[in-house]
Amino acid sequence: MDIKALRYFVELVNQQSFTRASEQLFVTQPTISKMIRSLEQEIEQPLLHREGRRFWLTDAGEVVYQRALEILAQMSQLEAELVDLNQVKRGQLHLGIPPMVGHLYAGLIRQYRQTYPHVELNIVEYGGRKIEQAILNGEIDVAVTMLSPHPIDNLRSLSLDSYPICAVLPDSSPWKQQEAIGWEQLQNEPFYLYTHDFTLSDYIHSFCLQHGFTPQVAARSSQWDFLVALVKSGVGVAFLPEPLCRRIQGEGVLVKPMTPSIDWHLGLIWHAERYVSRTAEAWIELCKMQKQQP
Repeated sequence: MDIKALRYFVELVNQQSFTRASEQLFVTQPTISKMIRSLEQEIEQPLLHREGRRFWLTDAGEVVYQRALEILAQMSQLEAELVDLNQVKRGQLHLGIPPMVGHLYAGLIRQYRQTYPHVELNIVEYGGRKIEQAILNGEIDVAVTMLSPHPIDNLRSLSLDSYPICAVLPDSSPWKQQEAIGWEQLQNEPFYLYTHDFTLSDYIHSFCLQHGFTPQVAARSSQWDFLVALVKSGVGVAFLPEPLCRRIQGEGVLVKPMTPSIDWHLGLIWHAERYVSRTAEAWIELCKMQKQQP
């Protein structure tokens, strides 16, 4: 079975369009159609149900698609192992960093680029949950993210930093007079939370349940500055790690510690069983060196 044909088939299914698949593969649509027909003739079964421009997988197509994903992942791993056997001279690093985390490690990213100038750095900004899945799927090599209290078996981790999570509240009574905020005090407030892709959202939800109430989620966003803007409207609460809180002091909101507090525990994660590229190993070693510094 032709690897190229499998690659074309997977891209077609992923894109759900012959036009978009041809653009991604830099080939013509007839070339993709020819490859699909070749696969169908080889297995003597149709892979796609077709209805005009629409198509969907047959049972055989589903089997071939799932196996093709595995084969292509193995081929990609083989190529990675052969390309960077010795030194990190060239290559790619697919690095996952949630939007809230990036600015904290900008210096480390700059140091990596200076040390390995010929490595192409591809940064993917996902929430923590999506980052974990992307590591497991082989989409990214390594990620800096909020560590989960329930680690996944196939992931290795390295603890890096920890910061408290603070409540962001309107600059008004009764919040002004309080040094810290208890969770029970927020049970009647609208919550502005991150999307379900973010590990922090689960933490906050769990803390609310532990204190006897379900949070009233008024809005969700992947953008922390948008959540702060909602608080500025005069009602509700958002939650930010302490480093981000420093950036919004004096902007019409109050920043208060929570009791009991949540720690924003950041760390490095990568696949425990898959081959770790030299470029990813170099990033991991750089993070270890930073962790050891006083």
